[in-house]
Amino acid sequence: MRVGVLIELFKDTDIDKSFEKLLSMGMESCQLVCWDREILNDEHMAGAVNEAVRKHGVHISAFWCGWEGRKVWDFYEGQITLGLVPADYRAERVKMLMEGSDFARKIHVTDFVTHVGYMPENPYDPRYQEVLSACKAVVERCRENGQVFLFETGQETPVTLRRAIQDIEKDMGEGHVGINLDPANLIMYGKANPVDSLEVFGEYVRGIHGKDGMYPTDGHALGIEVPLGQGKVNYPAFIEKLRSIGYEGDITIEREISGEEQIRDILMAKELLSRLIGA
Repeated sequence: MRVGVLIELFKDTDIDKSFEKLLSMGMESCQLVCWDREILNDEHMAGAVNEAVRKHGVHISAFWCGWEGRKVWDFYEGQITLGLVPADYRAERVKMLMEGSDFARKIHVTDFVTHVGYMPENPYDPRYQEVLSACKAVVERCRENGQVFLFETGQETPVTLRRAIQDIEKDMGEGHVGINLDPANLIMYGKANPVDSLEVFGEYVRGIHGKDGMYPTDGHALGIEVPLGQGKVNYPAFIEKLRSIGYEGDITIEREISGEEQIRDILMAKELLSRLIGA
């Protein structure tokens, strides 16, 4: 297992400098994140990424694609604004994710990640099949582009997510869908213990976010994100469980703040994760 870090693409991102900074922190891999549709259709940005990869030798383990429209990260408004669940946003978001898959192909990345939203736990809920159909459309574009579509965890229970993957595989075959497991999200959304979730997710795990958080303390707001090692994710047990299921991929640090504090927390997370991986 290697330790990497998230890098977000903005219109003014100098990806060459971003990779230099990544290497200076002792890392060799990253996930690229983009919420800007304009960037997805920018040939110059794709070319800049490819040139920076060639120059610095950084491995991009996944492309994390966001979507346009209103988004509220809580337990109420989140139900009607996030991912592919809200019907009002679904069609345009599917199109944007397809454009994101095309961008990922241009930069030669084969794992494509997004949040699908609060997928219904009841498989007989009409929205379940609607969301599943939208997912299949994106999975098909990923398959055409030689990619695997990864669900980011957090907004659904592990069983709901595994069911969705299996239902997609019934129609599309195996090998096209997987999981980017964010252990902190499972805590912050109150959905599962990350260590135990690996019993459910198993072989579908293709990516990991190195993040930490606290359980929610009311029914409206998510639990808070905290520096890795200071939250409720039991990282020693989590790393050991990853070994037991044969996971050999990257752990990509995510710290959802900015500035010098973010850098300090990322370096601290890198030190902790490297020590646990090497143990």
